[in-house]
Amino acid sequence: MIARVTSAALVGVDARPVTVEVFLADRLPCVQTVGLPARAIKESEDRVRSAITAAGIEFPKKRVVVNLAPADLPKSGTGFDLAIAVGILRAAAEIGGPRADEFLILGELGLDGDLRPVPGALAAALAAREVGCAGIVVPRANGPEAALVDGLEVCAATSLDEVVGVLSGARSVPDLPAARMPARPPCVTDLGDVRGLSAARRALEVAAAGGHNLLLLGPPGTGKSMLARRLPSILPPLERDEALEVTRIHSVGGVLDLEVGLVGERPFRAPHHTVTPQALVGGGVPIRPGEVTLAHHGVLFLDEMPEFPRGALEVMRQPLEDRRVSIARASQRVAFPADFQLVATANPCPCGYEGDAYRACRCSPGQVNRYRERMSGPLLDRIDLFTYVPRIRYAALSDLERGESSERVAARVTAARRRQLGRVTDRAEALRINARLQRADLEGMCGIPSAGKELMRDAVDGGLLSPRAHDRVLRVARTLADLAGRGEVAEEDVSEAIGLRMDAHPIEGRRDDH
Repeated sequence: MIARVTSAALVGVDARPVTVEVFLADRLPCVQTVGLPARAIKESEDRVRSAITAAGIEFPKKRVVVNLAPADLPKSGTGFDLAIAVGILRAAAEIGGPRADEFLILGELGLDGDLRPVPGALAAALAAREVGCAGIVVPRANGPEAALVDGLEVCAATSLDEVVGVLSGARSVPDLPAARMPARPPCVTDLGDVRGLSAARRALEVAAAGGHNLLLLGPPGTGKSMLARRLPSILPPLERDEALEVTRIHSVGGVLDLEVGLVGERPFRAPHHTVTPQALVGGGVPIRPGEVTLAHHGVLFLDEMPEFPRGALEVMRQPLEDRRVSIARASQRVAFPADFQLVATANPCPCGYEGDAYRACRCSPGQVNRYRERMSGPLLDRIDLFTYVPRIRYAALSDLERGESSERVAARVTAARRRQLGRVTDRAEALRINARLQRADLEGMCGIPSAGKELMRDAVDGGLLSPRAHDRVLRVARTLADLAGRGEVAEEDVSEAIGLRMDAHPIEGRRDDH
């Protein structure tokens, strides 16, 4: 007898249905698994055998052949444990009736039969709905995220024994309510904590309003990291569709808070400067998302960007341009979404004090050049805003009056975002903000007066702006007009946009008036 059970394998951030076929033969007892299983699946024999015994059922004394179809799809992880166990029990007639055919089954088994959470339950639930399954069986801890999929019955069980009872019709497991969008918590890192630094605060607001990439340059201890970590506090909240997408990615990446079920805050990822290229953009065996994907719809923060390996920084050029990562291996090709906002900090030189008015730089010109060359021109060309963060005076530090709060700044940012979304209606929301505008959009939405064109001509013909940087300045100018509530881009918007581009550029150098 051949029993069939539906499960799922992760491919990128999606799940593909997998049919688990189990055949029992009257031969020397053993378990053989075929269909490109990874080592964790091959090791499931002992877990499944022990779990079935713990449920009070005798393991079949026959040859057990498990086939994972389609056979050409690589499969990994421990999520097939439960499906294999159910398939064996169906083949042994321990589970009867058609109930098992209605569910996609996913979960890891403990030796005592308890179910343990697995990554990718939300992606598996979406796959179950696409293939016409009535429901999904998952471990109890994965229940809230699986219940996010509408029109799908969720059986969130705690043990194999409970699953056997449900599939046999002997017991029922109450459905879990779908996780709701959590309320936005009070802002812990408020922009009001920042004293002085009006130019840097302005750049942060512009970056938030238009979704622009930002580099903060300045001496150590001036507040660059503090500013960067407050960017999420002024960004618009996630929409439900965005929250579902982020939740699916974090579930696959194994970083989802299972107690919450649904991610309600924009991601803020801050990898250490020793991160590898693979950890940054994704890879491994099996292929898993990297930091740029985990930051999707959120912020990727690179503190002291020149300290990152050159190879790790260079692999970011494609996701910064295409908003996606393509990873090719001999056996498969995977595409990950990577629509994130980059915020980075850097010192002007290795010692950090080049150009500082209060402390002398100890670096030679060669050391400064080598330090800055760690950030290549093509990478910097994909950053919209460059801002110098100077050392502030004691009077500003000791001022008891708080700066403008994140709540007030966020209100202006949200209003500017509404203006952007209202101009473009034929594409996804993430592609309608100014930083994502296509070249064809710029001509119709970023028309500038003749005086502004003169400023742009001087910057381009003077070699200060590349064609790519020219377009980025136009996008920033459009954002500045949106923040001011103007329908058309004014000369002052162009002038400020060019200044924000050239203010602290590590290649062209910062202006002397700081």
